[in-house]
Amino acid sequence: MPGTMLLTMVLAFALSISVAVSIGIASLVGAYQADLNFVAVVKEMFSAINKFPLAAIPFFILAGNLMESGGISARLVEFAKSLVGGVQGGLAATCVLTCMIFAAVSGSSVATTFAIGAILVPALIRHGYPTNYAAALQATSAELGVVIPPSIPMILYGVAAEVSIGELFISGFGPGLLIGGALMAFVIVYARIKGYGKGDREGRLPVLVATRRAALALMMPVIILGGIYGGVFTPTEASVVAVFYAFVVGVGVYRETKLADLPKVLKKSVISSAVILFIIANAGLFSYLITRAGVPAKIGAFLVEWLQSPAVFLLGVNAALFVIGMFIETSASIIVLAPILAPVAQHFGVDPVHFGVVMVVNLALGMITPPFGVNLFAACTVARISLDQIVPRLLPFVLVVLACLMVITYVPAISIGLRDLVYAR
Repeated sequence: MPGTMLLTMVLAFALSISVAVSIGIASLVGAYQADLNFVAVVKEMFSAINKFPLAAIPFFILAGNLMESGGISARLVEFAKSLVGGVQGGLAATCVLTCMIFAAVSGSSVATTFAIGAILVPALIRHGYPTNYAAALQATSAELGVVIPPSIPMILYGVAAEVSIGELFISGFGPGLLIGGALMAFVIVYARIKGYGKGDREGRLPVLVATRRAALALMMPVIILGGIYGGVFTPTEASVVAVFYAFVVGVGVYRETKLADLPKVLKKSVISSAVILFIIANAGLFSYLITRAGVPAKIGAFLVEWLQSPAVFLLGVNAALFVIGMFIETSASIIVLAPILAPVAQHFGVDPVHFGVVMVVNLALGMITPPFGVNLFAACTVARISLDQIVPRLLPFVLVVLACLMVITYVPAISIGLRDLVYAR
């Protein structure tokens, strides 16, 4: 049965059927082979999304869309440019830094791509950066949206692997800052080598002016993350606070979001949320069927037998996840693989929170690698180019993130050091 399900899913991918539907078709084939009552099929799909932490997903997506329409994103760009935009290549570094800040609220890389890319990709092109380079930079920078908390994939991992979402969030800061810092250093050096961005200083506001203009926007991640770690509200409740704050600032203070714009914002958020939850529902059924067939136990036994040390296990898992992330959407991969791999990681003595961060960072790479990288499609849409045009520019960015991934994998303190410090109090 598992072999037939896998073959069906691969065939559906080859026919360009969407990821969610491909997983759903494969699951239905498996349910038929297993002679599973179709009432149970519906029950498992419903159970997969009937989890309170998952309520955070649509709210964080809505918050990101409200930030985009309400002028919050534009002010974050101005603030980031005031900090790092004063050097050659500074506008490219601004893209990375803005995505880091925006990620601290939206939790979604795709939302970050559209919200920030709509502002910065045209600006990068005007300043002489090649269009495909600007799109590749935006797609890669937006990946930080799933690493820096709050993060939708981390919520999914926490639910699937039964790990504290709060601990996962706080463990994402170190890796997020490492990747963001490495990308900023790379784009500044690369711009100097290639001669890009010689006019990046143009239009840069003084730091104090930009900070004053962006004060309310900058307070948003402070309130959200401060509330989570201060015990004021849970990560799920924080998503609702994010929506309320973005609404009040965008509609009542900046007044850039009109009441007439709200139906469009809500429709966009509903569509994005429905796609993710549909994937989760189908992936939950898929996971149930392969677990029922004993696949996780067999994979676990195989890994324990052939990968004799934690270092080799982590290397093998990274290689496998990198390939998987190229073909299967991040949310679906986490829902299906986390219950399988997390117990094996614990067998090797790997902290489940550290392993979750490694898994999220690795699968996030899948968002910027063809053929199914969702960030690539979003960035191509913003830049109005085809996928084949962006691919040649991706390799340097992928190598930078891969290097950071290896450091995160084998230096656990980068991810769980802050968690241990906070929870040791």
